[in-house]
Order: sequence, then structure tokens, then C-alpha cells
Amino acid sequence: MPILESTAAVLALWAVIGYLMGSIPFGMVLARAMGLGNLRDIGSGNIGATNVLRTGNKTAAALTLVLDGAKGAAALLLARALTGAEDAAQLAGLAAMIGHCYPIWLKFKGGKGVATFLGLLLALAWPVGIVSCVAWLVGAGMTRISSMGALLAASTSTFALMFMGLPSAMIWGAILTILVFWRHRENIKRIRAGTEPKIGKKSG
Repeated sequence: MPILESTAAVLALWAVIGYLMGSIPFGMVLARAMGLGNLRDIGSGNIGATNVLRTGNKTAAALTLVLDGAKGAAALLLARALTGAEDAAQLAGLAAMIGHCYPIWLKFKGGKGVATFLGLLLALAWPVGIVSCVAWLVGAGMTRISSMGALLAASTSTFALMFMGLPSAMIWGAILTILVFWRHRENIKRIRAGTEPKIGKKSG
């Protein structure tokens, strides 16, 4: 995180705002609105775009991907625009990521945070976001496993922040990377066992 510029009250406010923005479960909302059923009963039971895709509705999956990315980006950019402080912006973004992974509306059982993570990187510094998105495409494209793309993108992001001259965001990026890996711990076990499902595979 950058050197503190904001007061504790400002940081606390943007942490709450970011968390609530990140907690919006767009995948669940879209699935129900489009008559796709309860995502908890489909595929992995996750609320993200990859699981929405298992319903067979590519439009719903694409919208989930965009909106989950946008809510993280919006939290960071809104805090940056209204406070002019990078510490508040980064904290709001981190809180949005936590909100997506542990949303209050779903009893703190949320998604893996990949789209939100990529949206945050694009908002923080778009070149870093582009590098991480490309890493996701390479990892997911070569293996047809979404979680492989997520892990490669997360691993790449911290190095991208360093090489692109953003040392003030290194700790922030490292925390996000650790959170992505933590949320994918079961996927990592399945990857090792060779049982991780492929992208686009519909639920039973």
C-alpha cells in the first residue's frame, strides 16, 4: 500500500463502500433474472462467470465477467476520483475484492474473485491489467482450465507491477495474489489430481 495520505475515517469509509460494491453477486442476479436457476445448484456452485457459462448461456457469462470486473474497477476509480488519494483507492479496491469473495448478502460465501481482480488491475494501471489478462488467456487457452489462467494471471501481476515502476502497489498486489491463490486452493488440489473441469463444460 502507498504511504498513508488519508485519515483513518476516510479509509474506513472507502473500505465499507468498496466492500459493499464488491459484495453485489452479479452472477446470481443475472442467472435468476434470465431464468437459469440457482448457481449454487449448478456446476461448482460458484457465483462467477465460469460457473455461469456452465448453464450454457454465453451472454449471461459474459455479462457476469464484465460486471464483476467493473465493480472492482468502479470502487477503486470512484475512491481515487473523490479523494485524490491512492491509499483510499487501493483500499477500496481491496475491499471490493474481499466483498466479492466473502459477500455479506450470501453469508460470506462468494466467488473466486478473478474477474474482480483483473478489473482492479486495469483500473489501477491498465498496462498491468493487460499483461495479467493476457496471462489469463494464455493459461486458460492452453489448458482449457479457467483456474489455471487465474493462477497464472495472479502470479504475473506482482512482477508486472514491479517491472512497470509501481512499487507503491506491490504490497497491495501481493495481497490480492495471495487471496486469489487462497480462493483457488481446492482447484489447485483438483489440478494436481487431474480432475479440474474444463471451460464450458455444462453441469451434469
